[in-house]
Amino acid sequence: MGRLAFGAETVTLDDRLLAHLEVVMVTKLRRREPFILTWTVDPSLGSGRVSRWVGVSTSWDVRYHSRSTGPLNPAWIESLMATANSPGGLRLVPEPEPEEDERVAGL
Repeated sequence: MGRLAFGAETVTLDDRLLAHLEVVMVTKLRRREPFILTWTVDPSLGSGRVSRWVGVSTSWDVRYHSRSTGPLNPAWIESLMATANSPGGLRLVPEPEPEEDERVAGL
């Protein structure tokens, strides 16, 4: 489990999710497109959800637990980007199954 931090606020996420999320966040910010990032709070911490405004001046960092997260899933990046481009903002969605041609190619 890695972490995504905004100053003193930290959320713990699976390294694989974090790698895909980082791609989407960097892409949005490189385009100078601010967005809302929303995640749910673990029930052990009181449940609910947190929404954070992320813009080009937002200070954030990513720390991975492991060195490698494996190959990125383009379909997951597309799903995350679709939420980031929606009025509701970037939400953590589950990883979709790889497309048939990606499974055959071993991606």
